[in-house]
Amino acid sequence: MKRFIGTSVLFIVLFTFSVQAQINLVALATGFNKPVSISHANDNRLFVVEKDGRIVIVDTIGNLNAGYFLDINSKVNSSGGEQGLLGLAFHPDYASNGYFYVNYTDNSDSTCISRFTVNSLDSQSADVNSETIIMKIHQPFTNHNGGDIKFGPDGYLYIGVGDGGGSGDPFNNAQNPLVLLGKILRIDINQGQAYSIPTTNPFVASPDTLDEIWALGLRNPWRISFDRLSNDFWIADVGQNTEEEINMQLASSQGGENYGWRCYEGNLTFNPSGCGLASDYFYPVFTYPNTGFLNDCSVTGGYVYRGIKYPDFNGHYFYADYCSGKIWSISDSSGTLKNHFYGEFSKSLSTFGEDSKGELYVASLNQGVVYKLESNISSQTQNQKKKNSVISLFPNPVIDQLNFSLTTDFSNNTDLSFTLFDLTGKILISFNLKQKENLDYNFSLNDWNIQPGCYFYQLQKGSEKLAYGKLIFVSK
Repeated sequence: MKRFIGTSVLFIVLFTFSVQAQINLVALATGFNKPVSISHANDNRLFVVEKDGRIVIVDTIGNLNAGYFLDINSKVNSSGGEQGLLGLAFHPDYASNGYFYVNYTDNSDSTCISRFTVNSLDSQSADVNSETIIMKIHQPFTNHNGGDIKFGPDGYLYIGVGDGGGSGDPFNNAQNPLVLLGKILRIDINQGQAYSIPTTNPFVASPDTLDEIWALGLRNPWRISFDRLSNDFWIADVGQNTEEEINMQLASSQGGENYGWRCYEGNLTFNPSGCGLASDYFYPVFTYPNTGFLNDCSVTGGYVYRGIKYPDFNGHYFYADYCSGKIWSISDSSGTLKNHFYGEFSKSLSTFGEDSKGELYVASLNQGVVYKLESNISSQTQNQKKKNSVISLFPNPVIDQLNFSLTTDFSNNTDLSFTLFDLTGKILISFNLKQKENLDYNFSLNDWNIQPGCYFYQLQKGSEKLAYGKLIFVSK
């Protein structure tokens, strides 16, 4: 069997504009209480999961529904940093059966996988009394709950479960085939009273391994996803204190992979006691160094981009680091995986999300913001391109500087005006820039006394609006 071996890479943060597409995070909606998951029901809505046990619906332009889609706060223990309502998945036939599934920490400190049903009289809310408990897994500690759930292309429910917490997997749960902790599980929720075991699960014929296990050897899989085109399965696993890792399981896999924890952390030996040969394990496709809490510390897995707005990103798997706010993507170029670094954005990036059309979103836990992930290059054709001009403001969100780049073929020298407004329309900053033909302007504005929040900008040539949109300022 093929083993993927990744290489640790140390990246330097540079905010530059180049031929490679760069990204902006453009705020879609704010006001969430610790968002940890973003999902869709194969329609135009986004469903944002809040850690304390609530789910909020957001429409396509960022309006939040007045009421909650689901509120199970009384059932959810979110007191621990990694406990709470952590995952949401809609049944593939949700439009006809109204079923959706959640993963939460209950008041007995167990992981609970439950099914709820949408309100038959109101598609904007769920029937809170419709809960059917599918599975419970006791958690010995308050960390490493995992929490993500996804329906695979095969229609089965995949569940990411952490190793039970503590430090260094003290009970060796991830390598123990007789416990569900530290595993990816695969179950059939369409058969049986609660669920059944797919007959093609890799260990159904093994008396020494639980039938639910699809893959093992994981520490804390924080976000799993399927590539909607290739069906490859991506698993981001949080490291101990040395390496953060990205694993990829090919769509052709029959399951049964052992990703190595606690024998290995990423590509590095961690605790070899009782471990097998190095060839027994599957290694990450990429790792990056854990440099401590103030820098990179915890990977947040994402999705492979399959939307239509930004073709430069087609096939790129996006992921981030929770502490630093750095964002990367992995792409396949002629059979070789390549890592791309985009910069440092909002802190506490807790989750990515994908809408029904394949466009991507990302949320900040502590700031309570859901952002749209956009390309600086491709999105310019929508409302930021006049004649042959190319206009770029980045990064967005703004941390401590804003870079501005303008290229145009205006035949005459023209005064351009840049204006920044608050949400009430009050002008905060306005200045003119003398435009010269066919030149780029790149400059930084480091002295703005702007408080963290959402603002609007506008760039004009006389009375003609060239570019406009949102800018988010965040604290460093």
